[in-house]
Amino acid sequence: MTLQPILPWWLMAVLIAAVVVFLGWRLVRALRAPAGGRRREWLFRGALVLLLLAAALRPGVPGGSAQAATSDLNVFLVVDTSSSIVAEDYGNSSPRLNGVRQDIKAIAGELAGARFSLLTFDSSAVVRMPLTTDTTALDTAVAVVQPQVTAFSKGSSVTAAGKLLTERLRTARDSHPERPRLVYYFGDGEQTSSGAPEAIRVDGGLVNGGAVLGYGTSEGGRMKENTGQRSGSDGGAGYIQDRTTGSGRDALSVIDEGRLQWIAGQLGVPYVHRSAGDAVAPMMQAADPGELQRAPEGSGVDGRTEFYWIFAFGAFLLGLREAFLLLRECRRLPRALPFPERAQTSPERAQTIAVPHAGEARK
Repeated sequence: MTLQPILPWWLMAVLIAAVVVFLGWRLVRALRAPAGGRRREWLFRGALVLLLLAAALRPGVPGGSAQAATSDLNVFLVVDTSSSIVAEDYGNSSPRLNGVRQDIKAIAGELAGARFSLLTFDSSAVVRMPLTTDTTALDTAVAVVQPQVTAFSKGSSVTAAGKLLTERLRTARDSHPERPRLVYYFGDGEQTSSGAPEAIRVDGGLVNGGAVLGYGTSEGGRMKENTGQRSGSDGGAGYIQDRTTGSGRDALSVIDEGRLQWIAGQLGVPYVHRSAGDAVAPMMQAADPGELQRAPEGSGVDGRTEFYWIFAFGAFLLGLREAFLLLRECRRLPRALPFPERAQTSPERAQTIAVPHAGEARK
């Protein structure tokens, strides 16, 4: 039997210790009291709390036919925000970033209920949004994503987010090993830094599915400058110039599918080229929750039969008993008179007051 507590182990240990000490103290006081009823009541209450703690530990045994649901998925979206992501060769001369936004929205719709995290990279990698089920926050975060300011661009590596991604994946696995982890990488594979890209080193089983999605064409596209200002739809910026040849022409960004396939191989996911109007299904071929549940051994998402519901049901029955006793005690409480002034003028009170006056009259 294994345990998968709903809280970190250290926190569960502190909580259990505190509850055991409190219940022990209450039982000792109840044993010293003359009335046996109080002793019995605290035994029932102690059993109720212990059953809840047992359910929170989530006991279970490996095996079973449990299937992963969409809500059990952690999805990491890694977006290239270097200048090339706005190259205008997507669809009808649109920026590639438009296609990235559309595909992220489609993925979020297909995996409704999953937890999403957004990471972006250019010269450095940043977590734009931690894991959350709030798709409204995801839409907002993706909508405001912009390429790096051109003046600050000094070249970027296609694997600049590798270390940060690995850290986030490990954290997600350690906190919730039963949840499969998907990685979607959005980029064009263009390496603009001087050195060769570092390999993305992920432990076995860290990535359970996803895809590397490539944007762009072999003919390439021009890139608008990002000045960091917003004075209109494009800020009035011109196109990035090709300074390598001194020709004064607009620079072109060309997709490197070989590099993207290399990244896909390291992550263990398929590579899919994306163009305007492409179907959603190719992106989701390695994201089926039922298939992810049958991941390779050691991935941390093997089938598991849970027993927490047995303890939760016992706690529910004891809770019903407590609720019944509470209602019975409430019915026994004396009803307070809402208007004390009226009690002073009730017939009985009036007779008590009137009798001495009558006696004095006879005297």
